[in-house]
Amino acid sequence: MEQERNVKAVRLAVKHYWQQVLHDWYLAGPALILPGLGNILGFYVPPLIVAKILANYAGGIHPTIGNLIPYIALFAGLWLVGEALWRIALLLLSRTETRGMKRLYIQAMEYLFAKDQAFFNSNFAGSLTKKAIGFGRRYEDIMDTMAFSVTSALIPIFFAGFILWGYSPWLVVALVGLLIFAGLIAAPLIRRRQKLVTKREAASNVMAGNIADTIANMATVRSFAQEKYEAKRHRLNAEDYMSKTLKAWDYNTLRIEMVLSPLFVFTNAVGLIIALALSANGSINIEAVFVSFSYFAQISGVMWKFNQIYRNVESAITDAAQFTELLIEAPAVNDVEDSSNFKPRKGLVEFKDVTFQYSDSAGKHLFRNLNLSIKEGEKVALVGHSGGGKTTITMLLLRFMDIDSGQILIDGQDIAKTKQRQLRAAIGYVPQDPALFHRTLSENIRYGRFGALEQEVVRVAKMAHAHEFIKELPYGYETMVGERGVKLSGGQRQRIAIARAMLKDAPILVLDEATSALDSESEKLIQAGLWKLMEGRTAIVIAHRLSTIQRMDRIVVLEEGKIVEEGSHKELLEKDGVYAKLWAHQSGGFLED
Repeated sequence: MEQERNVKAVRLAVKHYWQQVLHDWYLAGPALILPGLGNILGFYVPPLIVAKILANYAGGIHPTIGNLIPYIALFAGLWLVGEALWRIALLLLSRTETRGMKRLYIQAMEYLFAKDQAFFNSNFAGSLTKKAIGFGRRYEDIMDTMAFSVTSALIPIFFAGFILWGYSPWLVVALVGLLIFAGLIAAPLIRRRQKLVTKREAASNVMAGNIADTIANMATVRSFAQEKYEAKRHRLNAEDYMSKTLKAWDYNTLRIEMVLSPLFVFTNAVGLIIALALSANGSINIEAVFVSFSYFAQISGVMWKFNQIYRNVESAITDAAQFTELLIEAPAVNDVEDSSNFKPRKGLVEFKDVTFQYSDSAGKHLFRNLNLSIKEGEKVALVGHSGGGKTTITMLLLRFMDIDSGQILIDGQDIAKTKQRQLRAAIGYVPQDPALFHRTLSENIRYGRFGALEQEVVRVAKMAHAHEFIKELPYGYETMVGERGVKLSGGQRQRIAIARAMLKDAPILVLDEATSALDSESEKLIQAGLWKLMEGRTAIVIAHRLSTIQRMDRIVVLEEGKIVEEGSHKELLEKDGVYAKLWAHQSGGFLED
C-alpha cells in the first residue's frame, strides 16, 4: 500500500514537471537540445576530423602544417560554436526554470489553501514548508540534469550510431547491445536504492518537522527546562536521518558503482575488439577504428555517469513527491460543483439533526441529531465542561470540518452547498489564541477588510483598546509584529484580533474565549467595544468569564455533545441545574472545567 502510494506521488510529481516543460516548450525545447548539439560539435565531430588526418598518414601522405591548418581551424571553429550553443542553452534554461518554479510555488500554496483545517492540525508546519519549497526548487535540479546530463548525452549517442552505421552495422548492434545489457544489470539495483532514498527523505521530513515544532514551542521548552530532552529527540532524529542517508550512499558505492565500473571497462574493450576484428577482415579502415573506439569511450563514459545522473533525478523527484503525496487524498471539505451564491441577510443560524464525529474518535459521535437555532441578532453563549462540543460547533459553522449528516443553515441556506470563501466572509471570528502575521500592525488589522482607510483602522483599534499600546510602539501602526517582529502579549494579540473582526463588519460573529488573555481591567475596557460590535449581529460566544456570559440573550449548556439546558442567566440559575452548579463553583470570574 505504501509502495503504491509512493509510486502515485512520483507519477504526480513527474506530471507537474512535464506540464511546466510543455508550458514553456519554446524555451525548454531548445534548452534541452542545444547542449546535445554542442557536445556533438565539441566531442563527436573532432574524432572525425582527426580520423581524416590519420587516414592521410595511413595512405603514406604526410601533410604539411599548411595542409593541417584547415583541419585545425575547423576543429577550433566547431568547438567555439559548440560552446556558444551551450551558453545559449544556459540562458534559455534559466528562463525556463525560473518560470516553471514560480508556477510550482504558486500551485503549492493553492493546493495547501484547498486543504481542510484538519490537514494542518495533523501536519507539522515546518515539514509542510520544506515539502512545498522542495516541490518548486527541485524543478531546477530536474531541468539541469535533463539538459546537462541526459539529452546532452542521448543526442550525441544517436549521432554516433548514425556515423558508426555508416562504417558497419555491427558496430551499432554491439553498442546498443552493451547499453541494454548495462541497463538490465543496473535497473534492479537502482530500484532497490530508490526505496532507501524514499526512507531517507521521510526521515528528513521528520527531523525538519521536529525542529520547527521545538522552535515554535521554545518558551515551553525553557520554562520546563527540557532543553536536554529536546536535544536528545533531535539527536535521535538526526542519527536516524544520517543512518538512512549512509545506507543509501553505501548501497550506491558498494553495489551500483561496483557493478558499473567493470561495465565501463568491458564496454571499451568490446568496442575496441569489434573494431579491430572488422578492420582485420577489411570491413573498416583505420579511420573507422579510431572513430569507433573514440565513440565507445565517450558512450561508456555516459554509462559511468548514469548512476550519478539517476541519483540526481531520483533525489529531485523523490523530494518533489514528498509534496505531491499530500495531494493524493482529496481535502475532506470541498465546494460542491454547483455551489450556490451565498447571500446572508439576517444572520439566522440553524443546526438541524446534526450528527458529527471526529475521524480519530473510534466511532463515537460527539453530536447525534443536534438541533440548535439562533435567531437573527441573538447573542448566544455556549458553556460547559471541556470536551462538550462548544468549539466544535463554531468549527462546523465555519466549515473547517463537515458534518456526517443533517444540515447547518444560515438564513435558510445550507452551508454545505455554498462556497467556503463566501461563507467565511460572512462570519467574524476571534479565536482564543489568535496568530498574527509577520507584517505591520496596520496590515494585520486590515486583514479584516483590505482597502480600509487609515482612520477606520485607528477607529476599530480604539474600540478594541489596542490604540493605547500601539501608539507607544516604535513605529506605531507600521510596527512589524509576528515571528520576527515586536512580540506582543497574549492580551495585546487578542485586542488586535478583535479590532480585525470589528473591521470585517460581518453579520455573524463568533468569539471563542476572545478575552481569555485579558486581565480584568482590560476586559472591562473592551466590553463596551465588544457589545457595540455585537449590536445588530448574531453572536455566538464561548467564554468562561461570567461578566460576558450573564448578559447574553441565551445561554446554551453543552455536556458531551448534548444540549442539557438553555435560557437566560437568571432562568438557568432558577432551574438550579448544571449551569447553576457551574456558577456555584465559579472562581475569580471563570467557570471551572
